Amino acid sequence: MTDAATIAAVRRFSRFYTRRIGLLRDGLLDSPFSLPEGRVLYELGQRDGATAVGLAAELGMDQGFLSRLLRGLEARGLLHRAPSPADRRASLLSLTPAGRDAFAALDAGSRAQIGALLAPLSAPARGRLAAALGEAEALLDGGRTAPAVPWTLRAPVPGDMGWIVHRQAVLYAREYGWDASYEALIAGIVSRFVENFDAARERCWVAERADEIVGSVFVVRKSDEVAQLRLLYVEPSARGQGIGARLVDECIGFARAAGYARIMLWTNDILVSARRIYQAAGFTLTAEERHHSFGHDLVGQNWERAL
Repeated sequence: MTDAATIAAVRRFSRFYTRRIGLLRDGLLDSPFSLPEGRVLYELGQRDGATAVGLAAELGMDQGFLSRLLRGLEARGLLHRAPSPADRRASLLSLTPAGRDAFAALDAGSRAQIGALLAPLSAPARGRLAAALGEAEALLDGGRTAPAVPWTLRAPVPGDMGWIVHRQAVLYAREYGWDASYEALIAGIVSRFVENFDAARERCWVAERADEIVGSVFVVRKSDEVAQLRLLYVEPSARGQGIGARLVDECIGFARAAGYARIMLWTNDILVSARRIYQAAGFTLTAEERHHSFGHDLVGQNWERAL
């Protein structure tokens, strides 16, 4: 997606969401409070002892505007100021009992509104929405915010194999510019795995979060003595959570239990994050060679470890 298309998509969603939850109405949640006032009440409702400077930084709000807003809340009997023992120039802000009542009403109204918005959705759809919002937050926050949705590992079910091929083809094209020949390669690997599956010596794990696949890996028989790890991948939204390392550990444990003496894999040197996972799991580089594949000049690598 081009920058212009991405900008248009974000603006379209912003218009949709602000309209859907009524942010353009005079009062937030049909209350006498504006959106900025509601945000201040929410922040102060979570903690006592905030300062105006800290609140402005937290909300990204102009200090002059916030100062006028705080004076208005104080005049309505919702806000209390107390001198800061650490800095006489600063005041500690807290809600009065009336302010806490106002916050509680806003909070209950917000919960009810979002609950009504989610009510028509199935549980899996709500999970997908939560995961998508977590990913959006993490992306826009520069990766500092990690989605709080847990992930689990499971065996594949019908439909997973086609999805795995699709996602890997899309991600490698997006991140490395690989062409359709890579999709053909992985489609063949997955097809052979399904057609010739040996449950005693082969396995696939799927990482799932909120009913969506966020990663997968395969172990296949290379020979009687050697297992091969294949097609490890983790969705960008789920990276940094240990999923890749866990998938590799599952491969090693299964290969050992299945009676293999060694486990190997083939990768390319540009896949830096994956190579770090392999090294941490005890794999060592045994060979590498230049090749032209997937529309690029690459350096292929073989990695192995004893079991």
